[in-house]
Amino acid sequence: MGYKSAQKSTTATPRLKRIMLTLYFWITLCGYLVTLLLIPVLLLQKKRPVSTVAWLFLIVLAPYFGALFYVVFGVNRVQRRVRRKTVSDREISRLLPELTHYQLLPGEGLTTKQQNIVRLINRLSSTRPTINNRIELLNDTNQTLGLIEQAILAAEHSLHLEYYIWQMDRTGTRVRDLLIQKAHAGVTVRFLYDGIGSMFLSRKFLRPMIDAGIQVAAFLPGRSFRERWSINLRSHRKIVIVDGQIGFTGGMNIGDEYLGRNPQLGYWRDTHLKMQGPVVLQLQQVFAEDWFYAVGEELTQPALYPDPRISGDNIAQIVSSGPIDEFNSFHALFFAAIAKAEQNITMATSYFVPTEPLMAALTTAAFRGVKVRLLLSGRGAYRWMLYAGRGYYDELLDAGVEIFEYQKGLLHSKTLTIDGNWSLVGTANFDVRSLLLNFEVGVAVYDQEMARQLETAFEKDIASARVIDSESWENRGLGQRLSENLMKIFSPVL
Repeated sequence: MGYKSAQKSTTATPRLKRIMLTLYFWITLCGYLVTLLLIPVLLLQKKRPVSTVAWLFLIVLAPYFGALFYVVFGVNRVQRRVRRKTVSDREISRLLPELTHYQLLPGEGLTTKQQNIVRLINRLSSTRPTINNRIELLNDTNQTLGLIEQAILAAEHSLHLEYYIWQMDRTGTRVRDLLIQKAHAGVTVRFLYDGIGSMFLSRKFLRPMIDAGIQVAAFLPGRSFRERWSINLRSHRKIVIVDGQIGFTGGMNIGDEYLGRNPQLGYWRDTHLKMQGPVVLQLQQVFAEDWFYAVGEELTQPALYPDPRISGDNIAQIVSSGPIDEFNSFHALFFAAIAKAEQNITMATSYFVPTEPLMAALTTAAFRGVKVRLLLSGRGAYRWMLYAGRGYYDELLDAGVEIFEYQKGLLHSKTLTIDGNWSLVGTANFDVRSLLLNFEVGVAVYDQEMARQLETAFEKDIASARVIDSESWENRGLGQRLSENLMKIFSPVL
């Protein structure tokens, strides 16, 4: 009996090997066929050359994984939706009220440097600088959430909220319940969330909002098979507008972790703005455009664009950006602001994966003698993004750029100051996704005091940061170098 079993085993083994070799042959052949089919498709896409090379490398190196990754993330399926968003934005902009009586006259109250940036933003955006704003810089997430909740409770007529991520935890539930409370009190509440960033929001969580009369909508929800292939087209905006009088925007989403309650991430360092004045009406327009695209409702009622009750000294304007822009507004704005800098550039960003033009702008500014300082996250939820950013350190250090990695917790701020008289605070990171793919929003402030406050916060933050110097960076391990350079290769597709 034992002899027969052994004989069967020896005859079965060669047969199994032949089957496995045949399967391996066909799997390999199919992989290369998929690669050969995708290469011409990739070459016909209107991508940046460096992005095309990165995709080619990934597809050839790992045919099945690379092909699947490219089909999901790389194929440009957003054009139809981009065209639809462009048309809807133009339509709602045509219907919205003119805010000319709040706009700054050309050249009024601005330095020559500031006027140069104004001309660029005017070309990139439909907004103009507005006067008489009161803008408060918020550097603590608990304080930020407290002010948002306070403003929600004081709402009399309307509440508009748009968020990339809204968690179903204690914080998300508490803010949701405040919205429900105001809806029961007769306040009109509209809630727009991103269909991918907040994809785990359940019907059970949203049902009490809907039952209370809150209008709830998802920005590109990804429910249909076709929409699931458009996951690159995301709204990364964080917007709160109360009665058209108070506005909030910045880097902070809604959830426990953004208050430092996630032990794995620790302290959460973020920057937000509280705004009052005409600039809030510009933020209202951004929300109205997104709402019209998602829902089809025209938010053109005069009551949504009231005369500001509060007057301040800040000159500011809203800058919005997205794949519908002809010139990628934030990318062009970052490039021009850095190129125009004469004295100093101070930037904080959670993700640093620059395009080639922006790297050239930063290094050239440093070569010109401009003091360039970057505060980047020393830890992150996405390790590969951290490695990709570090892949650019050598070139930056050689140019004389000062680099700091935040160590106290997770840095999530997105701020830029130029020459101590111009600032940008918003939702956009200094990476390919924020600058070229996402819908983002920011506030440009033409004010020395705001720049001073941001630079003071920067100095406080770098006290809790690791200084990256050329000598120690040269001595890092081989494994770290390999990880950084590998992720840098793929940075155009991250």
